[in-house]
Amino acid sequence: MQYLQWLIKGLAMGAADVVPGVSGGTLAFILGIYERLLAAISSCNLAALKLVGRMQLAAFWRHIDGTFLLCLFTGILLSIFSLAGVITYLLEYRPIPLWALFCALIITALPHLCASVRWNISRLLLAMLGIACAVMVAMLTPRELEPDAWMFFIAGAVAICAMILPGISGSFILLMSGMYAPVLLAVTELQLTVLSLFMLGCIIGLLSFSRLLHWLLQHYHDSSLALLIGVVIGALYRIWPWQAEQQLYLPWHYATEVAAADLTAAAFSALAGVLLMLLLLNMEKWLKVPTAPVSTPD
Repeated sequence: MQYLQWLIKGLAMGAADVVPGVSGGTLAFILGIYERLLAAISSCNLAALKLVGRMQLAAFWRHIDGTFLLCLFTGILLSIFSLAGVITYLLEYRPIPLWALFCALIITALPHLCASVRWNISRLLLAMLGIACAVMVAMLTPRELEPDAWMFFIAGAVAICAMILPGISGSFILLMSGMYAPVLLAVTELQLTVLSLFMLGCIIGLLSFSRLLHWLLQHYHDSSLALLIGVVIGALYRIWPWQAEQQLYLPWHYATEVAAADLTAAAFSALAGVLLMLLLLNMEKWLKVPTAPVSTPD
């Protein structure tokens, strides 16, 4: 049952990664697997390579929490390949219900997240800083540029860091930096040199940034959580359903000034989001799966 739980959470993360502006890291954080994910990624280090070199594969698998990562990334990939077409269609033709669904998911989880922190003045300030940072990132306007090859390495490192940071989408960062179109062009034209640089940036960024976040959560747990909660709250600015040209509207104002507010579909989507998040948050209890302790890498 625990494997099924990880697979389902991976499916939720994959669905979030498909949507520009929503991060799989947000869902990992909300669903309580964020710290374990960071610990598992951080354990891909020299000690892991030494175990492989000595052919101690079972010890290597335990060291990197391999079963957890396998179940999680299987769910992510299944979700991306199965939902990409549906979500792309909704983004183009029915975006308001889709954004309403993700807004409801995050808002429903916020009381659960906030209850995990012992709040004080400094942590409230950190949460406000997180909100401000997320909103400022969301307000950036897309750029267009002709990148040099080395910029693909930087783009990969920054995008993957954003992808595992709750509240910020890696694809959105690429879009804002002007690298989204060049990366897509490199993929479609199989420009292997720049794609190799991009993937190398992703690998180095993932391994280094995950270790930094893991260290912060180990040494400044509640303060780090407060900052991350602020980033998640700030991300609501980016995914508010009724907005146009970076201006937010109430649904009735949107209907009179921009286009149809699609209120009925948005309401049903929001209700589905609430029910889905409650299901995900209570999965361990309903499946009767004890919470496994997070093991610290050697």
